[in-house]
Amino acid sequence: MLTYAHGHQQSRLAGPAKVRAWTTSTTAKETACWTTGAGAEYLQAQHARPQMEDPRVDHLVIASIVFACVFGSGLLGLYLRERLPAHHLSDDSIGVVKLATGLIATMAALVLGLLISSAKSSFDTANGELVQNAATVIQLDRVLAKYGPETQEIRASLKRNYAGAIQILASGDAAQLAKLNNSETINRSEDFERRVDELTPSNDTQRGLKARALQLVDQVSAARWLALLQARGSIPTPLLVVLVAWLSIIFGAFGLFTPRNGTVVAAMVLCALSTSGAIFMIQEMSTPLSGTVRVSVAPMRDTLGRLDQ
Repeated sequence: MLTYAHGHQQSRLAGPAKVRAWTTSTTAKETACWTTGAGAEYLQAQHARPQMEDPRVDHLVIASIVFACVFGSGLLGLYLRERLPAHHLSDDSIGVVKLATGLIATMAALVLGLLISSAKSSFDTANGELVQNAATVIQLDRVLAKYGPETQEIRASLKRNYAGAIQILASGDAAQLAKLNNSETINRSEDFERRVDELTPSNDTQRGLKARALQLVDQVSAARWLALLQARGSIPTPLLVVLVAWLSIIFGAFGLFTPRNGTVVAAMVLCALSTSGAIFMIQEMSTPLSGTVRVSVAPMRDTLGRLDQ
């Protein structure tokens, strides 16, 4: 799926200040690079930079920060309840605070739902593309087989490269995934496409099969670049910060309304864990090729067993 690139496809799809907050989102930058004609320079920069960190670590750090902010806000509310003057906790005051908190809770629920839906959509899209591309690779192998025995070496190369891609994807390691867009992989991809292009048909049937094979190589190549662009998370950092701020306000209000006791603290811990867990799952599903939650390579393994038969 991810081991060959069409030469002219690369130029068509082609064209590091480090930002650290809650998470890192670079999909927009990468898309811009591919559409401004600077693809070669971008690939060199990507290859030259340090190996990517494990996204699972970043996601756990983000979830831990969310838990600390949300639960800490709840404890702050419990602390303020005991120190505020009595008239600040009158029924009228609490009623107004509840109305404001209800509005924030509604907005937070909507945003959280949208983020979950967006992350699930990205995950399902990547999984669907993987299955579709696995089917395309089978088609490519069968077309080459129909062409004649002169494609045997090319088919063996296809199977070998595809097995390497499966091994990298199955690892779920961001550092391994970085190898999919280095110069060695690009050259190997271009070499595969060149060998298919150098086939010399002897009849109309072979000419049609060669054209079909080049078309399938082009489709596999396009899916490769698309998958690489989806390898990174796409959740906007400001949106995540605002969401956590809203959740912190809500939990602070919970503490403000409730007398401090073990049951209340335990309930806040469970709710904070649930909230941070939701953020963790959103982050994981937004990086479908790496991390704890990633697409299955079972369709690719099934395809590998059918190649070169």
